[in-house]
Amino acid sequence: MIKVIKYFFEAVIIYLFFFIIKLIGLSVSRSLFSFIFNNLGPFIKSSNIVKKNLNIFSTHISEKQKKEIERNMWKNYGKTFVEYMFLNKFRTGNLHIRIEGKEILEEIYHKKKPVIFVSGHFANFELMSMELTKNKINLATIYRPLNNFFLNPLMEYLRKKYVCINQIKKGRQGVKECVEYLKKDHSIALMIDQRLGEGDRVTFFNKKAHTTSLPAQLSLKYNLKVVPIFIEREKKDSFMMKIYKPIDTSLFKDKFELTLKLNQILEKMIIKNPNQWIWTHDRWK
Repeated sequence: MIKVIKYFFEAVIIYLFFFIIKLIGLSVSRSLFSFIFNNLGPFIKSSNIVKKNLNIFSTHISEKQKKEIERNMWKNYGKTFVEYMFLNKFRTGNLHIRIEGKEILEEIYHKKKPVIFVSGHFANFELMSMELTKNKINLATIYRPLNNFFLNPLMEYLRKKYVCINQIKKGRQGVKECVEYLKKDHSIALMIDQRLGEGDRVTFFNKKAHTTSLPAQLSLKYNLKVVPIFIEREKKDSFMMKIYKPIDTSLFKDKFELTLKLNQILEKMIIKNPNQWIWTHDRWK
């Protein structure tokens, strides 16, 4: 009962924030909520997880650098929070983003063979699946529902309407749905940077972490290529999305070797811009 009350008041506050955001517009809201998140973020519970994760990430960066990464993460978090209310604007426009490797998407589209897209929670991560569908990729994307069941219906609505209509709930049933979509020649997109309790323990920044092996399992079983994607927020809140060269999974002996390779790619993405990865996930629990 206490949790229900907590979720209810959280939802009321967030819905109020969303109302204010729509009222004052995208540009002003980004500035306001990056300021709010930057100042409040360090005082919430997950701030301890951020500090622990940054210590695992590198023992060679100073405390000042770690604090700067944390500040920038919260600022980006605040901007991404705001941008949920303007997903329609991103859906209908193209001026906010540039895509490196667009020819790879065109080749995937013309070949009509599914691939497995993988990435992490960088910048505004929702835009990746959105841009794939805008580039005519038949896609289904795996998501993790919010714990707050008062907020989750809104998030599911926004994702289905503006990001990708085919949403697969994470879990065993979701794996079955993935297979069904693959049979219908739909590619699958998923994040590989969250801790998966039942996942394999695979090295990530020199420490074992529970890691999803679903991309490896699906790609090896159905002879599919894996395509990593990276997104980065640039100056004036425009975005750069990079499509990596498809990985030929037939070159890997098993799911463990391929999953390790994907973790290594994810590491390089984080090193490229640690300021925009969400460090609040308890990755090495």
